[in-house]
Amino acid sequence: MEQITGTIQTDQGYFHGVLCPEKTFDVVERPLIIGGKKAVLYSINGFTDEGSVQRIVQFFCGVAEKDMPATPGEFLEGFTPYGDVQTAAETEKLLTALLSGLTILLIDGYWEGLIFDCREYPSRGVQEPEKDKVLRGSRDGFAENLVVNTALIRRRIRDPRLRTEIYQVGVRSRTDVAILYMEGGPEEGFLKKIRDRIQTVHVDALTMNQESLAECIYRAPWYNPLPKFRYSERPDTTAACLLENNVVVLVDNSPAAMILPSSVFDIVEEIDDYYFPPLTGTYIRLSRALVALVSLYLTPLYVLVMSYADRLPPALEFLLPAETVNVPILLQLLILELSIDGLRLASVNTPSMLSTPLSIIAGIVLGDFSVKSGWFNTDVMLYMAVVTVANYSHSSFELGYAIKFMRILLLIMTSAFGLCGFILATVVILVLVVRNKTIAGTSYLYPLIPFRWSKIKERLIRKRLPHSYGGNS
Repeated sequence: MEQITGTIQTDQGYFHGVLCPEKTFDVVERPLIIGGKKAVLYSINGFTDEGSVQRIVQFFCGVAEKDMPATPGEFLEGFTPYGDVQTAAETEKLLTALLSGLTILLIDGYWEGLIFDCREYPSRGVQEPEKDKVLRGSRDGFAENLVVNTALIRRRIRDPRLRTEIYQVGVRSRTDVAILYMEGGPEEGFLKKIRDRIQTVHVDALTMNQESLAECIYRAPWYNPLPKFRYSERPDTTAACLLENNVVVLVDNSPAAMILPSSVFDIVEEIDDYYFPPLTGTYIRLSRALVALVSLYLTPLYVLVMSYADRLPPALEFLLPAETVNVPILLQLLILELSIDGLRLASVNTPSMLSTPLSIIAGIVLGDFSVKSGWFNTDVMLYMAVVTVANYSHSSFELGYAIKFMRILLLIMTSAFGLCGFILATVVILVLVVRNKTIAGTSYLYPLIPFRWSKIKERLIRKRLPHSYGGNS
């Protein structure tokens, strides 16, 4: 690896040739005289706290020539009026630090450059995330700044055993990736596995932040739609998972934490379960599980009933459509599945000032007009409305789409083969769930497989927080 020479003309010429300040307006190249020696300071405009840099430069301009030390180590110890400073001799390390937002200083006669952490990244506030809202509790959320996100977690865990390791991933992006864990918490083998995979990833850039990293560190079968990771934009949720001996991965420029390992019970869990008393939290948890089953099986069961309409007992004849069925039930449901996704995408790309007109138009078109046109039946519209609302009960978009794909499989198989198709599709879904593994290689259904009754009760019933008074429970 190439190192700086200690000759300011040579070193400045190298950095000038690589960075091209005359063509790159946000690269700042500031020549200085420090203690009678020529020096040059480099920074990135927009990444730097100008006030801190100005105070550092003012101090350096006051250094007398007779006081100038001979080595960069002595200069670092006695003449750097800043807290976070380090030295480096490798040009690649200095360039990476500069492009990450740090300020570097080269001084004639010194074979090491000084790196000042005067970063001040542009970032939005830590307001409550739109996706992970709660009925009660903290209203802060992660931002796109990695340092801010680690600070939000550190604010909640004031334990010296909290470890925050940082790595850089991507040949060109050099994206900062942080691993957070409690010392002595996760299994050392699993922790080493995560470290090794992140350190050995060879990728051009993490263009999609955490999704890019997830695809690099865990190659799952493409046909299994179940989510392999749990994501959270809430620091309180992330801190709780760390205290439960999970590993958290943060990626710079991403306002979410990746929580590892994650079973299906971890993914469906929400923070609202713990911001309410145990009885209310248990009810919310069980209700969410029931709603998930409804969203998966409601429309396939309706198709199954319509397949055996002539065998329905009189008590269930109200399930039969009141209007004439002009379009096959399966086709109606599939069209509505696609239409709902289209409306969801439209709502994302619609300016907020037009969201109300979009909702009104969508309600009219997919409501009264669609039924009167003869394309859809009121029964089908009702069941799809229930399913759509049930899908929004999941905080995980990935889980919602996984349930959607499995529901479509059930619809097609049930419509084609009746009860046998319904049973066969259910078996396929069970196989997909059972064969799915977490990144740690453990069961996706733990503690159901392997069976642990005490752990299952903890998943189903929201217990009180363990505590004691003066050593007595």
